[in-house]
Amino acid sequence: MLGHTIRSLRKGRRWVSSKNLTSRVGVERAAARESVDCMVIGAGAVGIAVARELALKGREVVVLESASTFGTGTSSRNSEVIHAGIYYPRNSLKAVFCVRGRKLLYQYCSEHEVPHKQIGKLIVATRSSEVPKLNDLIIRGIENGVDGLRMLEGFEATEMEPELQCVKALFSPVSGIVDSHSLMLSLVRDITMWVQGEAENHGATFCYNTTVIGGHIEGNRICLHISESKDLENWDGKFPLHPEVILMPKLVVNSAGLSAPALAKRFDGLNSVVIPAAHFARGCYFVLSKMKAPFKHLIYPIPEDGGLGVHVTLDLDGQIKFGPDVEWIKNVDDISSFLNKFDYSVCAKRAERFYPVIRKYYPNLKDDSLEPGYAGIRPKLSGAQQSASDFVIQVFIGEDIHGVPGLVNLFGIESPGLTSSMAIAEHIVARYLR
Repeated sequence: MLGHTIRSLRKGRRWVSSKNLTSRVGVERAAARESVDCMVIGAGAVGIAVARELALKGREVVVLESASTFGTGTSSRNSEVIHAGIYYPRNSLKAVFCVRGRKLLYQYCSEHEVPHKQIGKLIVATRSSEVPKLNDLIIRGIENGVDGLRMLEGFEATEMEPELQCVKALFSPVSGIVDSHSLMLSLVRDITMWVQGEAENHGATFCYNTTVIGGHIEGNRICLHISESKDLENWDGKFPLHPEVILMPKLVVNSAGLSAPALAKRFDGLNSVVIPAAHFARGCYFVLSKMKAPFKHLIYPIPEDGGLGVHVTLDLDGQIKFGPDVEWIKNVDDISSFLNKFDYSVCAKRAERFYPVIRKYYPNLKDDSLEPGYAGIRPKLSGAQQSASDFVIQVFIGEDIHGVPGLVNLFGIESPGLTSSMAIAEHIVARYLR
């Protein structure tokens, strides 16, 4: 039972039945209640980074994750690129957090021996009509404070990458790659080691297979409705979902990724006007096989609608991957998003769409050399043919947007979310604790 699990993790605390404390009989019947210090919903890269930052500041943190372990969603289904901060409008959250987060991430990975490599990136114009867009990118990158950017003629780019075809390229020397699983594992271990070594009475507790199914505002405090994930798996929809536990945190960070907007809409008493519409973009990756790795750098085309284009990325063993493409997904129900019940399969026939796109900058790509890799879902706040949205970070300080003290909503944390994770955590904790 979930209540028993959390009780055992929080020894010495007394649970009481909510039926004597509230009039919400239908929803909270027989659910145990407890006050907690800080709670993070979602154990992806950003959620873990927030939990670590809070724990390092001496706060007690509970991390709730619907899956059986950390990092099973967007955090582990991406290009694993450390972005420089080139693409995003000046002073946007994406620009600010990407530039700051990149520096923090490289420093953390170096100090904690997390596998990573600063290999650099070439953003390429494959025809003259794309050159103005490349010029716009270098201006934007310089405005954002990205160091070392350099425009290259086609022959200069080819000297760096002989298999590359382009008329011009933008070189970013500070871009890199990271093993995202090793990063998240290190952050989790970092919390555990710090708790054991320096702060026995503080730290972070991770509760897996545990889903926040909603909540309500009581006075000026949010109460979260918690159930075991298996209860949602077995739910037939005929009867209302009842929480097994109600937790009342002083601070809650909704870092649920793909399900963050859907979850916020289930917070009874929160003005739905402040919750942006959610859009989902599925992207597939294909792995290069039967050929020697042709590139040593990341290779990116000019950005496209919904993403950065089908690009080349390498893992730390030198394996080449191409992707992701963009497929917009509609009609996603709340429970599917809570439990990450998306279709992550990759159809081999989809490679037919990849070959002509890749050959624009890599003409020597051979037929039948692409094998299905993996797929991921981007949590977007803008849909097809719409301008790209910024991160939305709602932190209640004074007269902030939603008016609920202690509630932080993180919406649309897509790329460069992995790069930005430690900067986002730094920002949230600094504002909350000031």
